[in-house]
Amino acid sequence: MRNNILLDEILLGHKVNYTDEELVKLIVDNKDSYYFSILYDRYAKFVYNRCYSFVNSEDEAQDLTHDIFIKIYVSLNTFKGKSKLSTWIYSIVYHFCINYINKKKAQKIVFYEIPDDVNPDKESFDLIDDIDDQDLFEINYEKLQEILQKISDKDRIILLMKYQDDLTIKEISELLGLKESTIKMRLLRAKKRVLELHKQ
Repeated sequence: MRNNILLDEILLGHKVNYTDEELVKLIVDNKDSYYFSILYDRYAKFVYNRCYSFVNSEDEAQDLTHDIFIKIYVSLNTFKGKSKLSTWIYSIVYHFCINYINKKKAQKIVFYEIPDDVNPDKESFDLIDDIDDQDLFEINYEKLQEILQKISDKDRIILLMKYQDDLTIKEISELLGLKESTIKMRLLRAKKRVLELHKQ
């Protein structure tokens, strides 16, 4: 099958522009590094940038990117196309990086802990609207990057998921396996922390 496709590419004078789904099928069916190299080229920057947002280190981000693509390769047969490939890859990156951070710190980071006196399931719990996103957008880029390195991993990560990766509350909820109300509360707290540091 690969020989026929390669012949087509030679005759056309360029690589066939596979869809993500076609590429995944070719990789799974043929176990061929040629097709995986195309996938790597397509998503390497995407994975690296997200790794870097977790660890803030070029060397670590490069190492994580390499390890994550190995995991992607061995896990591709589990991709069923129920979500976009980029979303599936993002989920792998997220969980891989969180595990890395946890191991590096030799302690478990507790994400999205909710105090006992707060019930996010109440219909009135819609605190995310209490802070206008524009307040964040008005912060100077360099200053914002400095602040993001001062806040906790859990706050920085969820802010990047929402504002850098442009994920919806629903998408973050599905990726993390948490209720949307919990995600809203974590976002509110993270935004408050950023604004507090900006005022200092």
